[in-house]
Parts: sequence; C-alpha cells; structure tokens
Amino acid sequence: MATMRAHSTSLHAASRASGSHKRHAKASRRSKGSTVATHATLRAVVFDCDGVILESEDLHRVAYNATFEEFDVRNEDDSPDQIVWTEEFYNEFQNLVGGGKPKMRWYFNKYGWPTSKLAPKPTTDEDKEKLIDDLQDWKSTKYQEFITSGKVPPRPGIVRLMDEARAAGLKVAVCSAATKSSVEVTLKALIGQDRFDNLDLFMAGDDVPKKKPDPIIYVLAAEKLGVDASECLVIEDSLIGLQAALGAKMKCVVTHTPSTASQDFDGAELVLPQVGDELTIDRLKEVLSV
Repeated sequence: MATMRAHSTSLHAASRASGSHKRHAKASRRSKGSTVATHATLRAVVFDCDGVILESEDLHRVAYNATFEEFDVRNEDDSPDQIVWTEEFYNEFQNLVGGGKPKMRWYFNKYGWPTSKLAPKPTTDEDKEKLIDDLQDWKSTKYQEFITSGKVPPRPGIVRLMDEARAAGLKVAVCSAATKSSVEVTLKALIGQDRFDNLDLFMAGDDVPKKKPDPIIYVLAAEKLGVDASECLVIEDSLIGLQAALGAKMKCVVTHTPSTASQDFDGAELVLPQVGDELTIDRLKEVLSV
C-alpha cells in the first residue's frame, strides 16, 4: 500500500509558514504582545476534547486508514495504491487542518479526488461532499468502536481538574472541532455519563460554520455560557486550538501531546506536557489574574 512520505515536503512548508516547529520549555508564559484582556475573574473553564481529554490523534489515523481500506479509496493520479496516512504524515497533517471532513477535503483537493467502492471519482461539488460525508460517517463509527472498548483512558489529571472546576462553582464546557456524535461517545466513555450530563456547554464542529483555528466556536461558547471572553480559560493541545482561543480573546493553557510538542505556542499562558497533578483551579485563577 502506498505511504504518504512523498507528501511531507508540502506539509513541512505549510507548517513552517505557521511557525509550528519551534520548541517551548515545559512551562512558558505568553508573549508581551498578546492582546488578551488581563485581571479578570475566572468563571468558566473550556476544554478541547481530542488531545486534551484523551490522546486520540493516532486512533483517528488508524480509523481513517481502516475507512480507506474498507472502501478501497485510492487516487490513481497520485499513486495506484490505496491511500494510507502514515504516522509521520499524520503528525504534521493533524496540526495543519482541524476537523475530520476538512482534513479529507483538504487532502483530496491537494492530491486529487479518489475512486472508491462508494462511487467513481467525483467531479461535482455535490458528489465530492457526499463522498466525504459517507467516508466520515464510517470512520466515526470505527473510531467510536475504539473509544468504547474500555481500553482508552483519559489523559492524566483531566477528570480531577473538571471536578475541581465544578466544585469551585465554575462553568465547565467542552468545545471540539470533531464530529458531534464522535465527541459525545468519547466524552461519555472517558469522563462518564454524569459528568457529560452536567457540562454547562458542549459544542462540536457540527455546531459552527467554520472549524478551528477560526475562533467562532469559542466566541459562541462565551455567549452561550453568559460570560465575557476575558473570564474564560481554554485548555488546548495544539497551535490550531491556541489560535482559536486567542482569536476569541480568551487566555489559553496548552497541554501538548507528543505530536504537537514541537509547535510554537507563542501566546499561551502555560505550556505543559499534561494536566497531571500540576495544573489546579487555583493555578488557573492565578493565570487569569496576571
């Protein structure tokens, strides 16, 4: 089967353009040039899902490849072999484009629209969107099978931090760029039905017209929560998420994954490898008050 190593050059170029390959120390402070408001009182903690609540990106990659195999998705203009997204390729790709459908749309627009068992090579916008919808539906189901297997734990410290926020009287929200059905299954499996039901807000990519790094999901979240953007603190794992939070005038703490650790998180209040025991509500209040 074909691999995507040949596509690394263009992805590297795109990543360099966004400054995504500078390393940060374990914990860093935002740059002085940040325009996010200061001296606010913390009223809401907003969590991303993939990469924050669970380390999920390689599960997504495996689910995409299972989808491509199931439907024999191949682009004969690029390679005669079935499409396979390698770990090397996907580690860069998932930091370049947010959301499942946008990933496939971007990829097919760049490397050519494929043939598959679902349909011949699409030529109209309607056929292209139908192909993406069908592939994404199957991929989401496969991904959910992985999540509900009981073998995928939440990232260290994340459940504790959610419980601390709730106990402190703060509003707790989850805002993800992923498909709503997929995120809902993930949250119920990893944080439990009760915590999911008690979220003050849950938004996914289906709920907004544009995906991260566009800030609209966080702008709407503040409105729905009834708080000012300056009173929210976002926890993200990637440059795309950080850009969305900053674009909404919210402060952001980054808990990176191995695949996002090398990105330039300029503008983040803190950069950590995980929530762990280090990140507490008191620490978040300190961050917001600076």
